Amino acid sequence: IFKSPPFVEANQSVSFPVVFKLLLINTVGTSIFLAALVSMLVLRVRVSDALSVFGETLKEMRYPILTIGLVLSFAYVSNYSGISSTLALALTHTGLAFTFFSPLIGWVGVFLTGSDTSSNLLFGSLQQLTAQRLHLPEILTLTANTVGGTLGKMISPQSIAIACAAVGLAGKESDLFKFTVKYSLIFVAIMGVVISAIAYLIPEVVPAIK
Repeated sequence: IFKSPPFVEANQSVSFPVVFKLLLINTVGTSIFLAALVSMLVLRVRVSDALSVFGETLKEMRYPILTIGLVLSFAYVSNYSGISSTLALALTHTGLAFTFFSPLIGWVGVFLTGSDTSSNLLFGSLQQLTAQRLHLPEILTLTANTVGGTLGKMISPQSIAIACAAVGLAGKESDLFKFTVKYSLIFVAIMGVVISAIAYLIPEVVPAIK
């Protein structure tokens, strides 16, 4: 894959490898799996019971697993096809206002996908590339994406459906959404102001990337 102007400096062409690294040892899922195996041994859980629980868990989580897999696939396509770079180039036209809208991007991502992880996968590269072009701290915009995502969690349709089902309010999802959306918008606006203040008034508090 090659990057060319305007995504890099003029008269340059930068190449980078297209590699998917499957780091099984470093992933969180591996730690959970090993913890489950140790728990089986310590608690002397029968293999049949463990397989039954595993099957029920897999059945319950089949849609989130599929969703995260598809989102991750799209994130790779977006990054390697230049979609993220093109959107980042467009967002640079927001100038100083980008830091205010940065949390809103994560907010929208969680509203659409229902997951902060998925939002970071979709828009993390976008936030990073835009920050680079605007000479902003990358850590700040990436953090803004995550924080904005947590604020969008309260209006995510998936989260609202789960919350209503848990407390016996099935069918009241629209009422809960109407109640929470105004607070979600207020909080994300406040966070936009906070991120802007950090970026332009006290940028020294943002840790540098080594």
